[in-house]
Amino acid sequence: MPEPGTTAVVILLPDAAPLLEAVRRIDPALVRHGVPAHVSLLYPFVPESALTGQDEKGVRSLAASFPAADLLLGEVVAEPGFVAVAVPELQPVVDAFHARWPGLRPYRGRFGPWPAAHLTVALGADNPTAATPVRDAVGSLLPLRTRAAAVQLVALTENGWRARLTAPLGGPEER
Repeated sequence: MPEPGTTAVVILLPDAAPLLEAVRRIDPALVRHGVPAHVSLLYPFVPESALTGQDEKGVRSLAASFPAADLLLGEVVAEPGFVAVAVPELQPVVDAFHARWPGLRPYRGRFGPWPAAHLTVALGADNPTAATPVRDAVGSLLPLRTRAAAVQLVALTENGWRARLTAPLGGPEER
């Protein structure tokens, strides 16, 4: 469980909220409370207490270097304890953030050194009995169209995640 001060860089996908709702109807414990549908670009990111203006500028600059994108979510991916939807169109963005901060291990190394871009829909579905209905429910809602429009740097507080900055994809770099 992350602690307050943990940060992440994400792309929110609000149109994908029905995927999380479908899982929540099966078992609310499988969906992280207060975390909207998103693709993590780098989690965990630099601890909030160590963030610098250069880190924030780097997030803005990288976001500006990629265009906003229309996405078609279509493939459910399941591994023990984890069900997600693949988002291969965002892999170049994920890779660029990882390359910019090479000392940070995405997901603390849980999914290897270069994890695939994905939208997590369930955590903790450790056995096939739990994972099968989740895969079926999510799969029944696919394909789903959504748009990646901005990158957010978020920080965990005592009251949940909050946006620290939002940078539009393909938008102007702030100096």
